[in-house]
Amino acid sequence: MMQEYLVPEEAAGTRIDKFLADACPDLSRSFLQKLLKESSVTADGKAVKSSFKVNGGETIAFEVPKPQEAAIEAENIPLDILYEDSDIILVNKPKGMVVHPAAGHYTGTLVNALIYHCKDQLSGINGVMRPGIVHRIDMNTTGVLVVCKNDFAHNSLAEQLKVHSITRVYYAIVFGNLREDEGTVHAPIGRHPTDRKKMSIHSKQGRDAITHYRVLERFGAYTFIECRLETGRTHQIRVHMASIGHPLLGDEVYGPARQPFSLEGQTLHAGVLGFIHPRTGEYVEFSAPLPAYFEELLEKLRKRLEDKQLELEVTDAAKECIVAQGYDVNYGARPLKRLIQSKVETLVARKIIADDPAPGTVIRIDYDGQKMICQ
Repeated sequence: MMQEYLVPEEAAGTRIDKFLADACPDLSRSFLQKLLKESSVTADGKAVKSSFKVNGGETIAFEVPKPQEAAIEAENIPLDILYEDSDIILVNKPKGMVVHPAAGHYTGTLVNALIYHCKDQLSGINGVMRPGIVHRIDMNTTGVLVVCKNDFAHNSLAEQLKVHSITRVYYAIVFGNLREDEGTVHAPIGRHPTDRKKMSIHSKQGRDAITHYRVLERFGAYTFIECRLETGRTHQIRVHMASIGHPLLGDEVYGPARQPFSLEGQTLHAGVLGFIHPRTGEYVEFSAPLPAYFEELLEKLRKRLEDKQLELEVTDAAKECIVAQGYDVNYGARPLKRLIQSKVETLVARKIIADDPAPGTVIRIDYDGQKMICQ
């Protein structure tokens, strides 16, 4: 199969081997070097070696032999089916399941399970290794995935993906406390400049990528968010959130190597998928509930937050102490003599001075992750 790539002007001066490595992430460096060594790569029709530097604007072409694909076995693996008809099937993919066979994963994949369930009723556009697969989610990402049973449905869904008209909503827990309640990350994503197993916003051949996020719940050191995708690049949410300093909890690739809570990969769930049904022409939308581990983690984080809440009873002695320590409502209840250092005491002092509550009143201090609220 002949592959052709138009070199963008901004890539001028890049070595051809480097350009091809970024432009062809599915091909190994050794294979590309072999093609260059055999003079099988051309620039505007002329054979080039690995030392050739692209000028920008030329067309790079080479032939990729059709791979010999192994037969994929049907496996009786239970599927969580959300919807099924003669054209499509929607499944709720569990954590740890690879979508389609690849090096190191030839059994136990979603495709193995689909072949058993659907028999020969899967689209063949993506070949025998990926029957029915029109889009993917990572192995440790859970949630809604649509699979096509015929080429008619496959072409329809592929076109909707191409024009970014499909609704895709994900739920994630990220490190840190997002400053804003909502925002957008608009940064191109391509193969990482030095680590081919990772994606990056700093790739010269990055493709346009847009992620909208919204805060659902704050836990101080962590934030539960909703992400809506305009585009569907590899690792998009993981890369985008890490790029703004908030990697996904559990993500050892784009986040810290040492992760809390003993998680199996990133806390990311494809919650909603909506599109135009290829047969009826009507908009349909499907959702998958958060997996048990995700719900349990949220409850654990909520419990931690509750444990940080304080209730303090106002007494005459406490009021006298606050006055003696130098708090003054006109100065925002700051300790003028700096004898009381605690932020909690400062907030309590501010509340007591401003409201002059009667003895026995309970003052509650809530931590919302960004600031303490004195109630």
